[in-house]
Amino acid sequence: MNNFDQQAPVVRPATQAGRFYDGNPQRLSNEVDSFLALHAKDKPYHNVRALIVPHAGYYFSGNVAAAAYMSLPKEKQFKHIFLLGPSHHEWLDGASVNSEADYYETPLGRVKVDRETSQALIAADSIFSYRPEAHDREHCLEVQLPFLQRRFEEVPSIVPIIISTNDYRKLKRMAEVLKPYFTDENLFIVSSDFSHYPSYEDACKVDAKTGKAVESGDVEAFIATIDANAKSGIRNLATSACGGFPIITLMLMLDQSFEVKHLLYQNSGDIDDHDLSRVVGYHAFAVLQNADGFTLTNEEKDMLKKIAYTSIKESLEGKQISHLMPADAPTRSLSHLSSKCGAFVSLHKQGRLRGCIGHFGEDTPLYEIVAEMARAAAFEDPRFQPLRREELDDVDIEISVLTPMRRIQSLDEFELHRHGIYIRKGYRSGTFLPQVADEVNWTKEEFVGHCSQDKAGLGWDGWRDAELYVYEAIVF
Repeated sequence: MNNFDQQAPVVRPATQAGRFYDGNPQRLSNEVDSFLALHAKDKPYHNVRALIVPHAGYYFSGNVAAAAYMSLPKEKQFKHIFLLGPSHHEWLDGASVNSEADYYETPLGRVKVDRETSQALIAADSIFSYRPEAHDREHCLEVQLPFLQRRFEEVPSIVPIIISTNDYRKLKRMAEVLKPYFTDENLFIVSSDFSHYPSYEDACKVDAKTGKAVESGDVEAFIATIDANAKSGIRNLATSACGGFPIITLMLMLDQSFEVKHLLYQNSGDIDDHDLSRVVGYHAFAVLQNADGFTLTNEEKDMLKKIAYTSIKESLEGKQISHLMPADAPTRSLSHLSSKCGAFVSLHKQGRLRGCIGHFGEDTPLYEIVAEMARAAAFEDPRFQPLRREELDDVDIEISVLTPMRRIQSLDEFELHRHGIYIRKGYRSGTFLPQVADEVNWTKEEFVGHCSQDKAGLGWDGWRDAELYVYEAIVF
């Protein structure tokens, strides 16, 4: 083959450089890195499956976007990244996949497009097509790329999708086509800002409602909230989520094994208070997949918190453990809160630990374990004096619901920040919850060594010939 037979690659240029972000490579790198550095101590999530990230100019939304990108483990190697965003210029009544570009360009270099997958989506359902005008001037996907380029050594190939239809049935068809790709090896990034142009106070209220609906993972609740906001009569509210259609598409792919975690909220008034009568809101979320498909809704978490508090309060009043399951709990919650799994309850007072007791095993319903462990943390932790009545309202309750333990044969199977460790040898045992890794700057070897020495009493290297188990925790 000679040079005349080789076609030059199709490159989608950086149309927003110098507008939404700096066009100079060095200044752009420094700008993105400075935002990421603000979240250097944030917890990465090894079970992240999707992000919801704003797409305004970096000056306004860069900090919130960085919170999302720093939730990604830097060492995670995704196969593809699916970029979903709204159309700001063209009405499509469908979705456009950029199946023609070989690369997207930014001042930091080129990002490869997975044309094969893009073409497969178009072939799978007529709801997907390629409309050049949907991509040519669109900023919502492009602005995500410099963050990806600075977060990863090598950015995985991308699948750029612009979604523009308010037809629920069409959004559902999109979700059905995309769902086979919604796996652990791929990452989905949904690009969306939130409230547009209300006053600062109104934005905070509207965005709080919308954010709670997203966090619920309930697509019907999200749609109802968007509709209610639109009918609320709030002055200058043009939309409460410009990326509402891509968000709905994402939510249609979720089931009960997923948890939507809110990471950060700001609006433009927090960055520049020159005109607080007209602002734009920004949220960051991470969608996490829990092990073995077990998760809890926000309402179920609130129920468990109430059970823990009531258990301690009744003990201070001299009462026996009562049946604490709320009488009006939905059927799904009755089932979930009756699941037999382990749990730890931690009490903190003014940021300091005031008691922590937990129970492994699958022999008691979750709501009963939480009630018992709350009492034990308050009154039986040997490191602390029993909790006094006057302290109760100053105590924060943290609950860690544990997934079933899995034995491992090597530390290669242990993931710091994601897994808790349980070490057992003979009659000695000890554990560290996953969140301990967020409080210390240990390697995984140091994490296990400290657990072996400080918790199990086996010495620093005692874990090497002990039984090792890992588990995950849903912490709230």
